[in-house]
Amino acid sequence: MRARTIFGAVALLVTVFAMSASAEETKLRIGAIDAVLTTPAQATRPPAALLIAGSGPTDRDGNGLQINPATLKKLSDALAARGIATLRYDKRGAGGWKPQFGRIEDFRFKDYVDDAVALAAHLREGEKFSRVVVIGHSEGGLVAILAARRAPIDRLVLVATTARRQGDLLKEQLARQVRPDVFKPIADGIDAIMAGRTVEPLLPGLNTPPALQPSLASAFTEDPIPPLRQVTQPILIAAGGRDRQVSRQDFDALTAAAPKAETLWLPEMNHVLNDVRDEADDLATYNQPERALNAKLVDTIAAFVLR
Repeated sequence: MRARTIFGAVALLVTVFAMSASAEETKLRIGAIDAVLTTPAQATRPPAALLIAGSGPTDRDGNGLQINPATLKKLSDALAARGIATLRYDKRGAGGWKPQFGRIEDFRFKDYVDDAVALAAHLREGEKFSRVVVIGHSEGGLVAILAARRAPIDRLVLVATTARRQGDLLKEQLARQVRPDVFKPIADGIDAIMAGRTVEPLLPGLNTPPALQPSLASAFTEDPIPPLRQVTQPILIAAGGRDRQVSRQDFDALTAAAPKAETLWLPEMNHVLNDVRDEADDLATYNQPERALNAKLVDTIAAFVLR
């Protein structure tokens, strides 16, 4: 099986590790990226969706440090049941930093975008799939927007995606969580990093070493709105009213930047795509992999991909 990869190498089939009546899962390594291709059983050229996870060292299932919502695994299973193949993958840093990624100090946000472009190109090769769709969750939505200008994709889905620079979003989140006297030096430090300056000595709550601050700045300063305005593929934008990380303000700004996009606002859905009753229920979902995703979200994404 030949594939375009991040390094122009051959994607190696490692093993087929699961098969059921509905889907088959195949482990792949594409360049240095570990991924899982889920294909509906007996499907002939189904559409395929590349699933891009949110911030942090998030793995192919949508799990990260001390959280286990399995958001992407559940979305993959739901889409496969509706006849849609998926490719989901471990982000750089999930499970540790690999030497193949180079020095961690040299990482920049564009490397995430390069990975997504290479993985979308892998799906396009061989014409095994009728179309290629990119679905970005949270920070993965920003990666998806940037990749859409370069990758051979047919459609774009943004779920719980911010419309602001991540540094500005982080400051807004922190302002709600800490006292003003604690917030101000952290906000000043974030502004300094976004401006390309080094913050040293480190501040409580902002303890990124100076060698890694340029990497952080590359993520903090990416603005999703200008590149979103340039996306020509059909777009679906979805978000939830119980999301404590991304607000209605972000949903409205994204839809304003992409006025032709289809939109879906789900008042009871939280950031990990579950319906919740209150804040305690919201927090609990981050470690409830058995919790079902919002059904209307899944149905709407599937209809958008299949249409």
